[in-house]
Amino acid sequence: MNGGQDGEQLAASLGRALAGLTFVDLTTDAVTARIIESVLAWAGDQGWRVYRRAPSVVPLPPPLAHQHSVLDVACARPDGPPVVIEVDHTDRRRTWDKLAAEAAAGRVAIWVRWGPGRFGVPPAPIHQVTCEVSRRAGPAGAGRLHSRAPGGGLPPPAHSERGAGSTAVLLPLPSLDDQTP
Repeated sequence: MNGGQDGEQLAASLGRALAGLTFVDLTTDAVTARIIESVLAWAGDQGWRVYRRAPSVVPLPPPLAHQHSVLDVACARPDGPPVVIEVDHTDRRRTWDKLAAEAAAGRVAIWVRWGPGRFGVPPAPIHQVTCEVSRRAGPAGAGRLHSRAPGGGLPPPAHSERGAGSTAVLLPLPSLDDQTP
């Protein structure tokens, strides 16, 4: 199997694993951490050796050029090239560059992008998995809060059925001419 097909299949598998992820009112850092934990669980379920914050082939910019950037998740597979995964909520060019360098070094590069939508498409051979979330303003000074309920939200609540013999009661509606107390 070539690297492109392998990457597409791995990205699709990871996408299915993340499809059931739900949470309510998490901060940006907490959502990223929750997704990384889900990625780690997915990779572990594959039987791979999994590394968190693994060194990348990309050096950091000066003045830290003697150190290397890190990857959110790296996986060693017995039956294929390593898999590297970055999780981001923004379109960062540096992430694209890092994943492209990892792919050039022979790794399958997957970018998990999360947010409210309008995801940019990374250049090949980077494979993308998206995780759409809703966001709202949090309490003053707390920043945004993010929630995810796959399938378009929560199901409608169950309604009680009308009992036998019950009748609807018509209530008068006030008109615009009525005086308010």
